[in-house]
Amino acid sequence: MNSVFRPRAAMLSLVLASAVLGGCASQPRPLYYWPGYQEQVYGHFTKQSAPEQQIAELEAGLQKARAAGLTPAPGYHAQLGMLYAEVGKTDQVRQQFETEKSLFPESTAYMDFLMRNLAKN
Repeated sequence: MNSVFRPRAAMLSLVLASAVLGGCASQPRPLYYWPGYQEQVYGHFTKQSAPEQQIAELEAGLQKARAAGLTPAPGYHAQLGMLYAEVGKTDQVRQQFETEKSLFPESTAYMDFLMRNLAKN
């Protein structure tokens, strides 16, 4: 009876220890930095906050993303550029659109379109 019990007890102990240690494993690192971005986009479309306030929030988010070593979410720099366009800061618009293009090459056609329209105005 002891010979059957010991392997089962050892196996149970091993499974229990694995479950406990597995529960403490660190979560995978996110691919992009999202906090605050979606709220600012929502605020932009619902006009709940001024563009200057949204710019400040997104710029603060960029600092946090850099500090965490994360890339801002797709569209982050584009949104920031659109906000800069609303307040008339053309140089910063171009800088944000170029950054969006470099981080997400698939956005190049749209960013180029927006920059052409910016040049017309």
